[in-house]
Amino acid sequence: MRRWRTTRGADVPGLDEKLETIYDEVLRRNPGETEFHQAVHEVLDSLGPVVAKHPEYADRAVIRRLCEPERQIIFRIPWVDDRGAVQINRGFRVEFNSALGPYKGGLRFHPSVYLGIVKFLGFEQIFKNALTGLPIGGGKGGSDFDPKGRSDGEVMRFCQALMTELYRHIGEYTDVPAGDIGVGGREIGYLFGQYKRITNRYESGVLTGKGLAWGGSQVRTEATGYGTVFFVDEILRTRRDSFDGKRVVVSGSGNVALYAIEKIQQLGGTVVACSDSSGYVHHEKGIDLGLLKEVKEIRRGRISDYAQECGDPARYVTGESVWGVPCDIALPSATQNELNGADAAVLIANGCSVVAEGANMPCTPEAVRAFGEAGVTFAPGKAANAGGVATSALEMQQNASRDSWSFEHTEQRLASIMRGIHDRCLTTADEYGSPGNYVTGANIAGFTQVADAMLALGII
Repeated sequence: MRRWRTTRGADVPGLDEKLETIYDEVLRRNPGETEFHQAVHEVLDSLGPVVAKHPEYADRAVIRRLCEPERQIIFRIPWVDDRGAVQINRGFRVEFNSALGPYKGGLRFHPSVYLGIVKFLGFEQIFKNALTGLPIGGGKGGSDFDPKGRSDGEVMRFCQALMTELYRHIGEYTDVPAGDIGVGGREIGYLFGQYKRITNRYESGVLTGKGLAWGGSQVRTEATGYGTVFFVDEILRTRRDSFDGKRVVVSGSGNVALYAIEKIQQLGGTVVACSDSSGYVHHEKGIDLGLLKEVKEIRRGRISDYAQECGDPARYVTGESVWGVPCDIALPSATQNELNGADAAVLIANGCSVVAEGANMPCTPEAVRAFGEAGVTFAPGKAANAGGVATSALEMQQNASRDSWSFEHTEQRLASIMRGIHDRCLTTADEYGSPGNYVTGANIAGFTQVADAMLALGII
């Protein structure tokens, strides 16, 4: 039986009664961690029919155990800036679930990072990693350090200070971090260098996202953006359609957005807008990817710099939502809860038919509900943006075998994994009475894989 819950002044369908009890426990045990609450509710909302069919998941407390991290690590990071002043940041690593393999998930450097953000990301990572079909568990980490405006020397000293504590908690068979917002190849290099220095081991598999010259994988930089587009391409194929002639809006202009734009253009679509935290650029003829990459990757500049250099007809806009630009397909690829119910209403009114999350939980529950009610196909991040971690796992395979694969081979493997995730979501949604619902399919398929492994391993 489902109860009703009042959210932001409106009555919305609640959870199955058994799951409502678990969710209430999550709220009580994790006060103030709103992003984590949201991520847990979104998964539990899909599990009613699963618990009805498999009561052992509830009877043996599998769901309750899944909602509690196996380990939460919080530590101080003291470091010295270029002025000689001592700075103090806080570091986190949440090792959430290792039923399928070593913990796997990125590190995020951003002022917004706190325990609730890291737990939401780690919880999502459990199911995302399970969907890839690869032997990796779920974890996440990061710091409230802001690399923006910092010199290379400051970033290096911070990364070294962080790894001086983190090294004791990670390893290729234990926990394998990677990059996320604010953590790219530069930061991974400094982190790996300090790990090697402290341990006196060249343990390539301890971090992913490494440089190609020292154990990295082809396509890792492109993987999350490419993977999201591969997933949408599969959605379009089910309609006997393609990217040809489609207008696309991609939020963000970081790693995920850049390579989503690149793959969309390769498949015949036109990206007419992208953004950063200051505003967005609307370029009706299509984003000039070469210029955008130069501004963002080489100069570490802003979208406004791109618009200024591109000139007419590129239009830079501040104070408004990028989702006001009419499009056929929307890829929110910046950060959590960036696309709300009002934005969703505008996209729907403008005829958008597919929304796929390139970031982690960028759509609010109100937006997801609006898309469902309007018949807009919605692909959640745990499925659509799994390409990054999938390619990280491929990097781990290459490190373990002291091997290196070509770009073409690795991209083919990525495309195959994303195709498999797509098909698994659809098949599972059909099995549980929600045909075409990618949210239900992703949540249940990811959950059952982890839950069955937990049952097999016993109460640990």
